[in-house]
Amino acid sequence: MNKYLKKAENGSGIDHYTRVPDTGAKQKITFTKMHGCANDYVYIDCFQNDIQNYAELAIYLSDRHTGIGGDGVIYICPSDVADARMRMYNLDGSEGMMCGNGIRCVAKYVYDSGIAKKDVLHIETKSGIKICRVHVENGEVTTVTVDMGKAELVPAKIPVDFPGDTAVKEKITVLDKEYEVTCVSMGNPHCVIFGKDPDTIDLEKIGPHFEHFEKFPERINTEFIEVLDNHTLKMRVWERGSGETMACGTGACASAVAACLNGYCKKGEDITVKLRGGDLVIHYTDDGVQMTGSADTVFTGIVEI
Repeated sequence: MNKYLKKAENGSGIDHYTRVPDTGAKQKITFTKMHGCANDYVYIDCFQNDIQNYAELAIYLSDRHTGIGGDGVIYICPSDVADARMRMYNLDGSEGMMCGNGIRCVAKYVYDSGIAKKDVLHIETKSGIKICRVHVENGEVTTVTVDMGKAELVPAKIPVDFPGDTAVKEKITVLDKEYEVTCVSMGNPHCVIFGKDPDTIDLEKIGPHFEHFEKFPERINTEFIEVLDNHTLKMRVWERGSGETMACGTGACASAVAACLNGYCKKGEDITVKLRGGDLVIHYTDDGVQMTGSADTVFTGIVEI
């Protein structure tokens, strides 16, 4: 990293910086702290910032004691095929395929900053291009509906190591206890478990054992679900590479799909997933999964590295 940044006036309401020759000073990087249902990330505008080591910077900035603090870092980059490209890195520096709460915030940033002032935005991810419909109040995005694509149910494509065409109600034993799991991919692999109040689970203890279980070759995100009624689920999540988070968008989608596969909810009807950080509304049909939820800016700033 051999550049530093100088503030430029652009009238968008969000500070942007232009690069000038290195004078030996530390690199100054502008960032925006955002969250969707309290799933918080540090967002870096790579239209403006010159970043050279995404993974290392993600580890440094995500630390809640010595960095900015967040569930990871999301880089908003130029794209040749969409309005912007999203690259998401977890706390441990691993790159995620997709982030449901993160992509809503990316859409908000792209609209609010003026990168693309459109009601329907196309965001490129490692899981393909996602369509985001922004809902605007007083000139700023408040909620976003994301077309998450179709749920992948074939075990080999999730990937999980189970036979057959789907992984529904498969039995596994973790820490000497048998669990019935349903596995779904929404760009990321998910293992969904239905039971009683998830708040009573010792997630710090059991979460890593699910994440690294032998049936999950690329690790996995695990959702513990209580069915409140046929339109409402309560969820806690352990995310691969990050641990417990306040919310997980792809996890909420996977849980709604799993609830339909297990007969708890019906396809074609709105399903509210209640997470520790807020609610997401999921709509699952044969054509795909749509997710609607909030996107919030917390603050903007500059970090020197």
